[in-house]
Amino acid sequence: VGYSGHESGASNVCIPAVMLGATSIERHITLNRTWYGDDQAASLEPDGLKRLVRDIRLIEKILGDGKKRVWRSEIPAQKKLRQILT
Repeated sequence: VGYSGHESGASNVCIPAVMLGATSIERHITLNRTWYGDDQAASLEPDGLKRLVRDIRLIEKILGDGKKRVWRSEIPAQKKLRQILT
């Protein structure tokens, strides 16, 4: 699933797209958004691209891989709450 971003301004729909399952993101990039061209207003400058990649990687880390793992800090509560009463 992919998302082709053409939004301009502060709106960044790429992050919610990743949260909803997008695995491919397409954005135009430019060295200067004030330059003449059809896509300049909706393009990302290098710093904006760096922030977008950083934010996407953070969202991917937060979402995880879907596999449940027991953390060391959870073991005491797990042992206490899983006691079998006889």
